[in-house]
Amino acid sequence: MTAEPIATAWSQRADMAEAAVVSRHLRRLCVPGVELAVIGWPATRAERGFLTWDYWWQAHLVDCAVDAANRSPSPERTKRISAVARGIRTRNLTGWTNRYYDDMAWLALALERAERTQGLTDLRHGLAALEADLAGGFQPQVGALPWRKGDDYFNAPANGPAGIALARFGHTELALEISDWLDKNLRDGDSGLILDGIHLPGGEIERPTFTYCQGVVLGLETELALRTGETRHVERAQRLLDAVDEHLTHDGVVAGGGGGDGGLFNGILLRYLGLVAVMLPGADVAQVATRRTAARIVLASARAAWDHRLEVEGEPLFGPDWTHAAQLPGSNDLLSARPERALSVQLSGWLAMEAAYLVSAAGY
Repeated sequence: MTAEPIATAWSQRADMAEAAVVSRHLRRLCVPGVELAVIGWPATRAERGFLTWDYWWQAHLVDCAVDAANRSPSPERTKRISAVARGIRTRNLTGWTNRYYDDMAWLALALERAERTQGLTDLRHGLAALEADLAGGFQPQVGALPWRKGDDYFNAPANGPAGIALARFGHTELALEISDWLDKNLRDGDSGLILDGIHLPGGEIERPTFTYCQGVVLGLETELALRTGETRHVERAQRLLDAVDEHLTHDGVVAGGGGGDGGLFNGILLRYLGLVAVMLPGADVAQVATRRTAARIVLASARAAWDHRLEVEGEPLFGPDWTHAAQLPGSNDLLSARPERALSVQLSGWLAMEAAYLVSAAGY
């Protein structure tokens, strides 16, 4: 089969995932032109009133909206990017920034892409504020940023996306220091996977190997390989991808999944596996094989997510574990008890569809 009809099918699935999130979650916030997503569906009263809202989930909604606008441009999609970004600024109350460098990095990545690919210069003031906080949060004596302001915990969830954002902002030297720090301090010598983080100066390491930690480091190494031409970044990406394939997939599908924040982890991994598949440089046999492996995991995982979806009024509802059938949530279900209710899980499914479109459109 040629690439074009495969890409068309994934585009249609991404359209459906987008429509489901928009219809179930997106709501106007206070005034026209300002929107935000309720974090659960069916939504509780507190959720409908945005008493709970989650900054970083909304940042990924902006990033998904950019994906959709890049894949199939329309005025409605362009407006949605700005509307949700303004919703984050409005609900955050204190401005564009907060205490958490991982949160700010996710929004910075989304707004940078919105400006670069969609020309949305109306968000530049927010992007400038985020850039200043991320660059200012880098601690040269460590070579990394803490998880949050004033904290002693330095982790991959903050430094991976912050490194990518800083590279795209032109702070290449800071991104290089972060890359070297991650490889030296958080790469597990046995599995090759990236550990969660380290407390300093004590040196106590938190050892979970979350999927999104692997994704953001893959993204950072790919970004730096493109910008610097240095082979060590290609080699690190190859080594980490091999570890992901060996330890974090089952029958080619990204394993596990969960609700709450964890609902986004697998989708983030697929976003950056897609980046590896289409952007990691190099023409030798090993580099070509690395790109093909990344594309294979993306397509197998997205196919599993789609095959195990639940159809509700003609729109997909994704499960937290893409190898098991999704279950219909109720309004009284806690997000932890029925992860399908969480915005994070549905964004992860949407991310998977967009990543599959990206790699299939590239000819995989």
